Amino acid sequence: MTRFKKLAGNPVFIVLFAFAARMAILGYMSIVARTPVSAFLPFGYELGRVAQSIADGHGFSSPLRFFDTGPTAWFTPIYPYLVAGIFKIWGIFGPASKLVIQTSNCAFSALTIIPIYAIGARCFGKAAAVGASWAWVLLPTSLFFPIIWIWDTTLAALVMGLLFWATLVMCEARTLAAWAGYAALWAVGVLINPSLLAVFPFLAGWAIWKSRNGPISWLRLSAAVLLVFSAMMVPWTVRNYRTFGKFIALRSNFGLELWLGNNPDVPDTWTPWLHPNDSREEAEKYRSMGEIAYMGEKQQLAFAFMRAHPGQTVYFMYRRFVNTWLGITDSPVDEWSSYPWYLRAFVILNVLFSVFTWIGALLASRMKSAYAAPCLALLLVFPLVFYLTHSSLRYRFPIDPVMAVLAAYGVTGVLSLWSERSAAQPGAATPAPPAVAN
Repeated sequence: MTRFKKLAGNPVFIVLFAFAARMAILGYMSIVARTPVSAFLPFGYELGRVAQSIADGHGFSSPLRFFDTGPTAWFTPIYPYLVAGIFKIWGIFGPASKLVIQTSNCAFSALTIIPIYAIGARCFGKAAAVGASWAWVLLPTSLFFPIIWIWDTTLAALVMGLLFWATLVMCEARTLAAWAGYAALWAVGVLINPSLLAVFPFLAGWAIWKSRNGPISWLRLSAAVLLVFSAMMVPWTVRNYRTFGKFIALRSNFGLELWLGNNPDVPDTWTPWLHPNDSREEAEKYRSMGEIAYMGEKQQLAFAFMRAHPGQTVYFMYRRFVNTWLGITDSPVDEWSSYPWYLRAFVILNVLFSVFTWIGALLASRMKSAYAAPCLALLLVFPLVFYLTHSSLRYRFPIDPVMAVLAAYGVTGVLSLWSERSAAQPGAATPAPPAVAN
């Protein structure tokens, strides 16, 4: 039993077990639910189309599945080029390419356990680290997103975990070279998934503030981080300016995403059927107007709707808030009655995951943990743009690794409270409070 407990607490074993579990699911799904590559929509939609264009030698262009539309800034470059490289080697939209990408995503998901374990051990102790790691092994979204979504989703979660871990470690850094590396990691993360930029000033700012009494002044640290980060953004921004004649720091599609969630046809959170990759009418408009003009018009329409319908806008944001944290859009009673058992289980697990995450965050604040502030910043700031545009558990997924750590700590807090009540009985021993790093 002691050897088994030691093995179960070994992060290397947990990573290997997680990868094996994901590959087993992938193998099972490839047998019982064979999906033709041409019908595997996340593979063939915007990201896959841009990767196809790169692999075909036409450059970073044409995100729509209906026809070629010319250069695009729909994505930042790293993941589309990664997929394009796989296409070049194993075939464009081929079954081998699909398998390689899914296997890579399974590896990214399993490797995310490394920062999860490190964050948990640093913030709340080994028990929380082990609990969070195993929670990630079994978390439904971390099991199925790597297989179902051929997108940057899983890689972004790995990088966000590494960035959060690096943020905690940087408080002890004593050289500008280390801070330059930290800034470079942020730049890579943002060029994989721009949504990570939302928490960059908060996490980097916290790390710099915690290091203000170190050998390097906070002004020099701030300058070094901003200089390296900005320098790594320049090539992509210059490419966009030269291509479109307009300053586009990262992506061009904010106007479309805002309009999809804020227009007269929105029923609850957004209107996916109006997306130009689902509506040929919108696709034709996109092609005739050009990407930049099309996105600009959609942004104007969205803001006009929001100004004219503030009540509906707030209601949509509330529905997207619920969807972000609970994974549901309709009435829970309606969804529960129509869902099969496995979807009911998914809803229950996701609700518990979110509830214990917030319990862990609040408990860390109450215990005055040194790491409560960056945890709360991540939970409060990262989803804001999705409340405004449209939401999905997939969009929240990059912060799920840190949520796993907080949820594990939340569980220990609830168990500790339960033990305290038991200890109140005559003759019972007083339990120790859950560990927290300060």
